[in-house]
Amino acid sequence: MKNGKAFSWILFVLLAFIWGSSFILIKKGTENLDGWQIGAVRIFSASIVFLPFGLVHLRQLPKSKVPIVILTGVLGNLLPAFLFSIAIEHNIASSLAGILNSLTPLFVILIGVLFFQTTISRRKMIGVLIGFVGLVILSIAKGPVSISDLGFTMLILLATILYGVNVNIVGTFLKGLDPIKMATVSIAFLIIPTAIVLWLKPVSLESAEVRESVYAIVLLGLLGSAAATVIFYALIKRAGGLFASLVTYVIPLIAMFWGFLAKEDVGLLQLGCLGIILIGVYLANKS
Repeated sequence: MKNGKAFSWILFVLLAFIWGSSFILIKKGTENLDGWQIGAVRIFSASIVFLPFGLVHLRQLPKSKVPIVILTGVLGNLLPAFLFSIAIEHNIASSLAGILNSLTPLFVILIGVLFFQTTISRRKMIGVLIGFVGLVILSIAKGPVSISDLGFTMLILLATILYGVNVNIVGTFLKGLDPIKMATVSIAFLIIPTAIVLWLKPVSLESAEVRESVYAIVLLGLLGSAAATVIFYALIKRAGGLFASLVTYVIPLIAMFWGFLAKEDVGLLQLGCLGIILIGVYLANKS
């Protein structure tokens, strides 16, 4: 049992590291691509890799579950990829994006209680709220939070709501399925809508600068969408949707880690917020 718990934490840290590093790649993409192109290239590249596996795994899933699996790809990968890319393209502040993205565990709880008859213990709720408070302090400490462009800010909020719905769908209706099969099938089917977007908004690879941006987004698709989806679904299966969603609390800490390597200031306030967030995550997952 202890080994199983330790493996869940390993998956948690790995997923946080992948997603926490993804914003660097998105920023690289915005230098030469627009939000629609970034989202399409990201998911299309993941779909290409997963397509042969998805076609094989499609036959191994119960037919009644296939539409739900495809829906999870749309809610958990396709739509959020476009929403985040378009918002970041329009220079939504990273501090505000971090706060909004960290609403995911709260939406997991709220949507689960309202629509999926989920019961959440008081201790888990307190842990989620403690972690959220720590993240808000950390985000505000980076600089003032601006909501000057409310429309694009709401795109990130909508993405976190979709994440909350998706986690509940996976945890409720797909609990017994193999996470690798779910991930490959759900993402493989996204090749169709992303191919349509790329046909409508083609990417020219003539210049070296554009190719560098495309390479960054392809890497994001392979790691941040393909590999991360497998890990995320495995984590939901092993430890539950709420614990898996708490990874959004750790994402800004990974950004802080990259900042530390780049010799940016990481002071006592940031370390204190790290402690608060980890206490919240621990309480929310404590047996």
